[in-house]
Amino acid sequence: MKAKELRDMTNEELNAKLKSLKQELFNLRFSHATGQLTNPMQLNKCKKDIAKVNTILTERAIKNKGNA
Repeated sequence: MKAKELRDMTNEELNAKLKSLKQELFNLRFSHATGQLTNPMQLNKCKKDIAKVNTILTERAIKNKGNA
């Protein structure tokens, strides 16, 4: 997922995306623990996507705080 795509989303959409990514990470960890995960790099990709969403949400919170 590209940061530009995420920046075009609203805060509500980003929060929903974050929730779905965390659920996906849980499922990937579970699959990895049971030995059913075929591509372990999916874990890293999912973690990075979560970090991107959190970064954009934090940037917006700081920006809004500065404008208020």
